[in-house]
Amino acid sequence: MTPHNELRLLPWTGPDDKPCYLSTDDSSSHLSRLADDTEAIQLNLAADLVVRAQEVLGNEMAAPEELQRLTQDLTDALKDTLRVATSRGRRLAATDVAAHDGDEGPRLPAAAFG
Repeated sequence: MTPHNELRLLPWTGPDDKPCYLSTDDSSSHLSRLADDTEAIQLNLAADLVVRAQEVLGNEMAAPEELQRLTQDLTDALKDTLRVATSRGRRLAATDVAAHDGDEGPRLPAAAFG
């Protein structure tokens, strides 16, 4: 569960490609579940794209247009995957800090997540 004072980076962007955040302490809210489902879809699409990339790159006859499209698709998938990793990393770090409150146990530096 995300602590109340933490914002969750959502897996989509707003106008002008600006990040969107959710402020809630209810990880089962409608918007939280939508974000979880969207993250899962994005990660599955990225996994499928890796398979496609291996096929295209294994084809010596791949057209330049096909390689250009693949590069764009991989770039988009990587951006989505990095956003998911950043969001999840921040939530893990927040959970770790909450779990170790008053304890000098290991903590992840917040700077590691952008």
